[in-house]
Amino acid sequence: MNVLAICGAANKSRNTAAMLKSAFDGAMSVPGASGEIVYLYDLNFHGCIGCHSCKLLDKSKFARCAVKDNLTPVLAKGIDADVLLIGSPIYFSNVTGETRSFLERYLFPGITYNQDHATTYPKRPKVGWVFTMNAPGEVYKDYFERLTGLTNRIIGESEYVMACQTQQMEDYSKYAATMFDVDMVKKRHTEQFPKDCETAFNMGKRLAESVSGK
Repeated sequence: MNVLAICGAANKSRNTAAMLKSAFDGAMSVPGASGEIVYLYDLNFHGCIGCHSCKLLDKSKFARCAVKDNLTPVLAKGIDADVLLIGSPIYFSNVTGETRSFLERYLFPGITYNQDHATTYPKRPKVGWVFTMNAPGEVYKDYFERLTGLTNRIIGESEYVMACQTQQMEDYSKYAATMFDVDMVKKRHTEQFPKDCETAFNMGKRLAESVSGK
């Protein structure tokens, strides 16, 4: 059982990376699981260039991104994954630019322009999203449901977990950030964030178990 985790956060030691690692650990706790975490900010790549090569009726090109860069082997692993975990903080009401570029390259070859909009990839992996944000979670509920609906349609059955009102800075007094209730944020980080990571762990484990039949 192949597990692939995609981290769309720049910092490997902060909220998104920690929560995604929990989801990955949950999946890896299931016997027979093997996999890796890919950190998109470590790679040199860009988004879809709109060449439509992946739509060509040519077996050597169809349903494959024609761009060759650091993301190319990651896309191949994504197509072969049984469990796909994707984590991103929310920046300006959206996933990070690196996450968006990955999605363009991964999702676009996965669907045709035919009238039935048929999907193309040979597997239907279980997809688990991890979102972190400094805002209340209900603010982005519609966006999360649209995004998971998109991956559910093109890739595989999808769900998400989230951590909201997360702690972003150690010392808020050093930043132009007076909008935050710092005591509340730090209290949530101590009391709620470990629970959010546990929820992510359980999601990863549940998705892997649904694949393995455990």
